[in-house]
Amino acid sequence: MKSPRDHTAWLLGGNATCRLPPLRPLHPRRIVLLGPPGIGKGTQAKLLGAALGACDISTAEVVRSARSTPGCATQPALRLALNYARRGESVPEEALLAIVNERCRCLRCAGGFILDGFPRTLRHAEALDLLLAEQGLALDAVIRYELPAAEIVPRLLGRRICPTCREIYHVKDRPPHVAGRCDECNSALVQRREDRIDSIRLMQGTYAMSPQSLIRFYRERSLLVNVTAQGTPEEVFNRTIEALAQVSAARPAWNPAELVHPGVTAIHPAGTAGA
Repeated sequence: MKSPRDHTAWLLGGNATCRLPPLRPLHPRRIVLLGPPGIGKGTQAKLLGAALGACDISTAEVVRSARSTPGCATQPALRLALNYARRGESVPEEALLAIVNERCRCLRCAGGFILDGFPRTLRHAEALDLLLAEQGLALDAVIRYELPAAEIVPRLLGRRICPTCREIYHVKDRPPHVAGRCDECNSALVQRREDRIDSIRLMQGTYAMSPQSLIRFYRERSLLVNVTAQGTPEEVFNRTIEALAQVSAARPAWNPAELVHPGVTAIHPAGTAGA
């Protein structure tokens, strides 16, 4: 499953630019994805990004990439985030906000964006609104994926990732052609430490789901779209597109026939691996 864009500007921040230009769709979409780890946000971000011509960007990916990307760890916010991540603790609200601030140029990307992992709190949501308003922009929708914790934990425990090309697999639902090796680059697949930690949090009921104040904030703005994450990634994707058509915000009409990129069917993965 390939992303239509590279993430150079997002991963490096500052004045970095992406190697590939945006696709510049007729109506660039700006969407936020909410939901606990393992529910499939990363997979859906890639599918939606390919379908809408938008860039799928993740705050968690910035923190992971900073461990191996020269120059990233020199940024104060990332240094702080890495210290917490190494201890298996949640990244503080202030650090996440600073990471997004350092990359605010990506929010005005001509291709639009699918944002995964931010906002997490009401304060984040208000800050994101201000960042977009400064650019004369606004969100089109906030998709909240829902699934019982008992169904998410097996997704996390079985998830494997390629450390080279970031392709995602699942030992049962989306295994590679050769066990333990990436189909794309043949690198050895790994289980992320945070997948084990998040599984424990979910099983113990200690993972902080999206706070009600955050949900209320977006519901009052007619932006919230609730989508069940049950089924295969393509089923969830199609359900998401159908739900987006019902968003009542003052945006250009959500027309699936117009929005879905012709090549989207080619990037649907098999199985139900969450991300």
